[in-house]
Amino acid sequence: MSALGRINLLVVAFFCLVAAVSSLVLLRQASHDVQRELDAAQAVVEYLREAAQRDPATLESELTRSLRHVHVHWLDGGMAADTGDGLDAWLGAWLYPPSRTFAEPLRLDDGRQVLIGVDPRDEIDEVEDSLLQLLALFGLALALSLLAIRWAVRRGLRVLDELLAGLSRVARGELQVRLPAHSLPEAQRIAGHFNGMVATLEAAQRDNAELTRALLALQEHERKQLALALHDDLGQYLAGIRAQLLLLRSLVGPSPLLAETARGLEDNCQRMQESFRALVRDLYPVALERLQLGEAIQLLAEQWQGAQGIACELRMGERLPELDAAGQAHLYRLLQEALTNVARHAGAERVRVRLHRRGARLCLLVADDGQGAARPPRPGIGLRSMLERARCLGGELRLRTRPGCGWLLRLSIPLEAA
Repeated sequence: MSALGRINLLVVAFFCLVAAVSSLVLLRQASHDVQRELDAAQAVVEYLREAAQRDPATLESELTRSLRHVHVHWLDGGMAADTGDGLDAWLGAWLYPPSRTFAEPLRLDDGRQVLIGVDPRDEIDEVEDSLLQLLALFGLALALSLLAIRWAVRRGLRVLDELLAGLSRVARGELQVRLPAHSLPEAQRIAGHFNGMVATLEAAQRDNAELTRALLALQEHERKQLALALHDDLGQYLAGIRAQLLLLRSLVGPSPLLAETARGLEDNCQRMQESFRALVRDLYPVALERLQLGEAIQLLAEQWQGAQGIACELRMGERLPELDAAGQAHLYRLLQEALTNVARHAGAERVRVRLHRRGARLCLLVADDGQGAARPPRPGIGLRSMLERARCLGGELRLRTRPGCGWLLRLSIPLEAA
């Protein structure tokens, strides 16, 4: 049950209790008052009975109609005061027991019979009117109270709803959310604390994003320097060794042992060069310096497919938007990390890669046919790296999986941010 429902239930129960107690007090006091009034009327009844025996004309309708708490009823069809139907039996029995209103027929000297007794209807009607007015007053007060409580509680609950909605948006990473101002001081303080907290988180996230961009830029610079050092220094040394081995093979003459040793050294140098090239490609996307983004991604997919033995189906839009150098590097690295994760963890036989423009956004999709999982794992180094690169691109990265259905990675980049 909601808070408003519980409050309304408590208020209704309280009003019902107060109304019941007030009604009991009213009926108890009314019972004493009615009995006192009707006991006084009993003396009038005794006087009328005695007077009627002396002079029956005393009981004519004109004389008895104005008497309160007394009723006269002719048993032989003569004129008598209208007694009416009375009230509810329970109320009359509570206020004035029927045994006290019982009257025996009186036989007059002219042969007629008449009933003269106490009539409690007027008093009971007054008590009933008072009781109904009291209950109506309590009902009106209850209705007004419920309306006032609903209005006040709804204002308070509106603040809670806004707070919960704001917290949900913050949990989704929308740190630009702010709570509106309210006239209630308590709500204003809550909104102020919430907005201050979110502003602090937003500033911290902005600082972290700037630090991450700086770290990624420094990392790319160091990788580039290391890749160039490997390519220019060790690569040249290996190329020189291979050239010297070719010269050695031409000088050794017919010696089969020296020739075989030279060929073995040459093969080892070739494998080392291939390893260096792969290491250089992993350290720094050299292809981006001499190829367009689409061509570099095509080359990456072909090399990954050849190295991993997993079919890679790549589809790209005809005209991809131009990104700056940092944006191209982040997108290339993100796809490279996604393919690496597929090779390491997915257990897939085929992977689909889609890169196309959709309106004002650039969309990347990577889907495999691997084992999948019941739920996405906690972010590791690779996934954190992809999330940071997506954040540097100003985009949104989503990862979905189901058992037996593989993994689906979706990146959406606003072109203005990229």
